[in-house]
Amino acid sequence: MVIYFGADHRGFELKEQLKKYFQERAYELIDLGNETYDAGDDFPDFASKVGEKVSWSPDNGRGILVCGSGVGVCVVANKFKNVRAATAISSDQIYDARRHDDINVLCLSSDSFDFDAAKAMTQVFLDTAFDEEEKHRRRLGEILTIEEKNLK
Repeated sequence: MVIYFGADHRGFELKEQLKKYFQERAYELIDLGNETYDAGDDFPDFASKVGEKVSWSPDNGRGILVCGSGVGVCVVANKFKNVRAATAISSDQIYDARRHDDINVLCLSSDSFDFDAAKAMTQVFLDTAFDEEEKHRRRLGEILTIEEKNLK
């Protein structure tokens, strides 16, 4: 599995910390930007790159996006077919979101979480599998139908 990272200036430092931590643990990572701190950058640029990559290969890639609130990058990522992005609020919430909703993009708030909290939520996101329960597969099918109808 490939992990795609992206962040704007408000999320840049946290993204770099997370990226280093997971690289040291031999995860396959691709940083889609920003590569340097730029106070004038815009989160849609990086969230759309991550959303596009995950959309192309939703079973083999996951995204981790960071901005000030986590919400802006989440809105952008969810514009892509096959992307199910969620803004993190706790490790328990991310566990349920992976097991029940098969989220494939984690959106983090650099204003709300320090490195340790973000690291814990990210580890849960990467370690937790979709539970494949019939009702959850059915609901994902319903989401796909909505995407096919509305995202063109």
